[in-house]
Amino acid sequence: MASLLTLLAEQRRSIISILSIFLLSSLFLFLLSTNFDRFSLASFSTNTISSSSSSSPSPSSISASRKELNSSLPTPPPPPPPAQPDTPPVSVSEQDEGEGNEVFDFKWEICTVWKGLQTADYIPCLDNIKAIKALQSRRHMEHRERHCPSPPPKCLVALPRGYRDPLPWPRSRDMIWYNNVPHPKLAEYKKDQNWVRVSGNFLVFPGGGTQFKDGVRKYIDFIEQILPAVEWGRHTRVVLDVGCGVASFGGYLLDKNVITMSLAPKDEHEAQIQFALERGIPAILSVIGTQKLPFPDNSFDMLHCARCRVHWDANGGRPLLELNRVLRPGGVFVWSATPVYRKDEQDRTTWKAMVDLTNSMCWKTVVKSKESNGIGVVIYQKPVSNSCYFERKATDPPLCPKKDLPIIPWYSPLDDCISQINQKEPVEWPVPWPDRLQTVRSSLVPEENLITDTTHWNEIVSNIYLTDLGINWSSIRNVMDFNAGFGGFAAALIDMPLWVMNVVPASGPDTLPIIYNRGLIGVYHDWCESFNTYPRTYDLLHSSNLFGNTTRCDVIQIITEMDRILRPGKWIFLEESLDILKKVRPVFLSLHYKATIVKSQFLVCQKSFWRPDNIQKGS
Repeated sequence: MASLLTLLAEQRRSIISILSIFLLSSLFLFLLSTNFDRFSLASFSTNTISSSSSSSPSPSSISASRKELNSSLPTPPPPPPPAQPDTPPVSVSEQDEGEGNEVFDFKWEICTVWKGLQTADYIPCLDNIKAIKALQSRRHMEHRERHCPSPPPKCLVALPRGYRDPLPWPRSRDMIWYNNVPHPKLAEYKKDQNWVRVSGNFLVFPGGGTQFKDGVRKYIDFIEQILPAVEWGRHTRVVLDVGCGVASFGGYLLDKNVITMSLAPKDEHEAQIQFALERGIPAILSVIGTQKLPFPDNSFDMLHCARCRVHWDANGGRPLLELNRVLRPGGVFVWSATPVYRKDEQDRTTWKAMVDLTNSMCWKTVVKSKESNGIGVVIYQKPVSNSCYFERKATDPPLCPKKDLPIIPWYSPLDDCISQINQKEPVEWPVPWPDRLQTVRSSLVPEENLITDTTHWNEIVSNIYLTDLGINWSSIRNVMDFNAGFGGFAAALIDMPLWVMNVVPASGPDTLPIIYNRGLIGVYHDWCESFNTYPRTYDLLHSSNLFGNTTRCDVIQIITEMDRILRPGKWIFLEESLDILKKVRPVFLSLHYKATIVKSQFLVCQKSFWRPDNIQKGS
C-alpha cells in the first residue's frame, strides 16, 4: 500500500513539472511575440534617415537626398484589419489578390492647437504660435512666413460642424456652403466692395472687389482693351495674382483659358485663400516677406496686383525685385492701386518711389489708363535682354551674379539685386496656347523625353484612371500631383473641368520651369513639412514614385498631411512598387479609408468622414 502511494506521489510531481514547463514556455513565447510587435510598429512609425527635424534641408543634404532613391519601409504587424461598415466602397474593375491582412496599430487623435485657433483650420507651418511669438521682428511679415513645428504633427484635423460635399464647378465659383468655411468676418469687413456675402446656408461671391467696381469681368476686358497684346488665353496663359482676396480675378480668367496662381497670406482677411479653394480656384498661402516665393525664375507671363497692400519699394525694393525674378522676360506687371490715379500727398510719394524703382530695373511703362469708374491701371514690361542694365547711369539695385544653374528657391532669402537674363540663347516667348502644352524649348528638356512622358501619362490616364477605377470625375475639381515631374499627369487631364497643382519636391530634379513653360502651374515643396494650404482643399491627390524616393522623413507624416489636405469622400491615387503599396495600405485602412491595390501598381484610396472622438472644444 505504501509503495502504491509513493508511486502516485511521484506521478503527481511529474505532471506538475510538465505543466510548469508548458506554462513557462507559453509565457516566454507571449512576451517574445509582444516585443516583436512593438518593435515592428516602432520601426514603421519612425521611418527616418538622418534626422526627424522638420527644418529645411541644407543644400548639402538636398544634394545627398537626390542620390538616395530607395526607401525601406518595414512590414507592419499582421493581425486582420477591422471591419469598416461606415466607409463607402471603392468600385474598381480589377482588384489584386494578396493585398495582405496587415493592420497599422496606431492611435489617431485630433490635433491640439493653441487657444484662438480652430482645429478644423489648422495649418501646422503657419499656425506655429510658439515660433511666431519667439520672432525678433515682424517688420517684414516674418510672422506670415513658414515656421514648421519639430517634430511634424501626426494628428488629424477636425471637421467643421455641418460639413458637406462642396458644390460642383462651375456653380462653386459663385457660391459655397457656409458650414464648410464658416467665417463671416470678411463678408462684413468687405460688404461695400462685393467680395463675399452671407446668404442663408451659402456664402455668395458676386465677382466684385476693391478695384472691380463694375465687376471683375469688365476689369479683365479693360486690361485687354488698353493692351491688346495681352491676348488672353493665347499669348498670356500663366498669371500670378498677388494679394488676390477671394481670387475672383483668377476665377473669371479661367473663362479666357488663363490659369492663375492666386496668392495671399494668412492674415486678418479671414480665410480668403480657403474661400478661393472651396470655390474651385487655384490658390496658395504665401507672402512676399523675407524669403523668395516657391516659384522658378522667369515663370509667369503676367503678374497682377489690385490694391494688394504690398509696399513694393520697401526693404531696398526687394518685393518688386522678387516679382522681377519670377516674371518671364517680356512679361508684364499690371498694377491697379490708388497711387496710379489719386493725387493726395501719400499716393504721390508712393507713385514717385515706384517710378524711380521701375526705371532703375529697366521696366518699361507700356500703358497707364483709367476706367470710366475712375479706377486706374499701369502696366509695366520686363526687358528681354541685359543691355539696359549695363547702360544704366546708376547701378542701384545692382545686378545679381550670374548663375550656372538655377537654385531652387526654398527658404531662400530675397535678393537685393536684379536677376540677369540668360543670354546664352535667344529669349523666346512660348508658342501660343494650347500648342504650348506640347512644345517646350530644347534647352529645358530633350523633345523625345517630353514625348515619351506625355505618351506614358496619356495612356495611364485614358486606360486606367478614367476607365478602370469607377471614379465620379464630375465631382473632382481641385487636384494635386505630389511628384509632378514634367507635368504629364496634368497635361493628360487638360480637357477636363479641373485644375492641377503640380508640386516638385525641393530635394529632387528641378522640372518646375518645364511645367510653367508648358502653360501649367505649380510650386516647390518639401513633403517632410506641411503644405501651405487649408485643410480639406483638394478632391484628388496623385503621386507617382514619391514614397520610394522619400528617405529623409517619416512616411506617416506624409500620409497625415495627405489626410489634412484631402476632402472627405474624395480620392488618393498612388503609383508605387507593389511592395511599398502593401506597406502603406494598412496606414490608410487605420484612417478608415477604403484602400484597394489595382493592377499591382496603383493604390486607390477613398477618404471617409471618420474622425477620432477626442474633438477639442471650439473645433
